Amino acid sequence: MTGGVLWLLGALAVATVLGLVLRARAGTVRTTDASAADPLTPADLGGHGLGTTATLVQMSAQTCTTCRATARVLGELASRRPGVVHVELDVAEHPALTRRLDVLRTPTVVVLDPAGAVVARAAGGADRAALVALLDGLTDGARADDASACPGGTSAR
Repeated sequence: MTGGVLWLLGALAVATVLGLVLRARAGTVRTTDASAADPLTPADLGGHGLGTTATLVQMSAQTCTTCRATARVLGELASRRPGVVHVELDVAEHPALTRRLDVLRTPTVVVLDPAGAVVARAAGGADRAALVALLDGLTDGARADDASACPGGTSAR
């Protein structure tokens, strides 16, 4: 009897620690190596085009309650930033992409560069401030690329 109680207490402790770790990681935007995988194309995204600055791909599920709030945040970010596109896809309707992106929970947000390469991801939603900082970095990088391509180093924007 005592062994069973100790086993139960141990299992509860492990489950609690695991739950706390997952909660702490939820929404954290993690940058990735853009060259690590094949870039995504509009065909991979159900025909949705890629943004000229970034594409915010949200993998959702119909039963996901945080997916709606995440969609509102991403939609707002995309509407306020030229060249940023928000694409929401249902994991049940896109199982191949779900596997390819290694989506283990919803919502998962994947940020693509203009070429379709994955530059960042967040599981369990995404922290708005971290996404804003990431998009600012992508925009600054695009401006630097534009400036280096123009004679005299001036931006074409």
